[in-house]
Amino acid sequence: MWIKNAPVALALAVAVLSSWTAAQAQGGAPAPIVIKFSHVVAPDAPKGLAAERFRVLAEQMTKGRVKVEVYPNSQLYKDKEELEALQLGAVQMLAPSLAKFGPLGVKEFEAFDLPYIFPTKAALYAVTEGPIGKSLLRKLEPKGITGLAYWDNGFKVMSADRPLRTPADFHGLKMRIQGSKVLDAQMRALGAVPQVLAFSEVYAALQSGVVDGTENPPSNMYTQRMHEVQKYVTVSNHGYLGYVVIVNKKFWDGLPRDIRTQLEAALREATTFEKAIAQRDNDRALEAIRRSGKTQVTTMTPQQQAEWRRALLPVQKQVEGRIGKDLIDAINRTTSE
Repeated sequence: MWIKNAPVALALAVAVLSSWTAAQAQGGAPAPIVIKFSHVVAPDAPKGLAAERFRVLAEQMTKGRVKVEVYPNSQLYKDKEELEALQLGAVQMLAPSLAKFGPLGVKEFEAFDLPYIFPTKAALYAVTEGPIGKSLLRKLEPKGITGLAYWDNGFKVMSADRPLRTPADFHGLKMRIQGSKVLDAQMRALGAVPQVLAFSEVYAALQSGVVDGTENPPSNMYTQRMHEVQKYVTVSNHGYLGYVVIVNKKFWDGLPRDIRTQLEAALREATTFEKAIAQRDNDRALEAIRRSGKTQVTTMTPQQQAEWRRALLPVQKQVEGRIGKDLIDAINRTTSE
């Protein structure tokens, strides 16, 4: 795949590191090391706010030796492009959703897309912050990627141009998904027709009727104004959307040890901040969607949720061969403890 400006960006990245090394050797003040941090969501979404917090902290903690440039809203790359751009060195840092790693060849990350596999945030964090989460990050290294932290964007709602109360209501709907085989299986289990689209294209696709509906945490839906072109939202909390903060491994390993330590400390603080605001922002976004009067918000009854769970539970069995039965079993054990 052709990546726009990749050769130029890679040359610039090499030049920045070379100038730092040359200045260091001459005993002068080195030029700042530039980290381009690209993401696809709005600046005021939880990920966008956390990226900005990391920028401020990184520059403070390194005393200006690092300059972080944040590019939100797919300014540099769309979903499918950004991982390749990172591997090429055109950008140094991303925070892609967990679903993005399946197409890269690390299919185990698609376990996070399994419907209803995380009953609570505490159960989720037991996975991401425990041995399972750490082992998954290590699987990125052969791809030239270093995984640094998990960021959170909460549980998803379903939206469409008609009410979604039972699995039968999905029949025939064209539902936008990320490029995940698990999400594909999820929508098919509900009787919908999954459509893979870049995040930046979803609003226009909903507006024009190219797709009928989608799934998202409320904060993504509201900051991208998707509620303006969707008549109904169901608070299903059926799936989880999270991210991994990643860096180009060669770039990261080539940083001076003290700078890497300072950046790790900045990221820890930014991660704590991100987790604190994610649920708050989703709650506020859902309330704002309600108040807008453009979208009818439905909260599921326990009976409806049980019916959705029954319809979606077979997805785990369907994707065992792709994700790994042992991993799915380990997650289920961890989340039930």
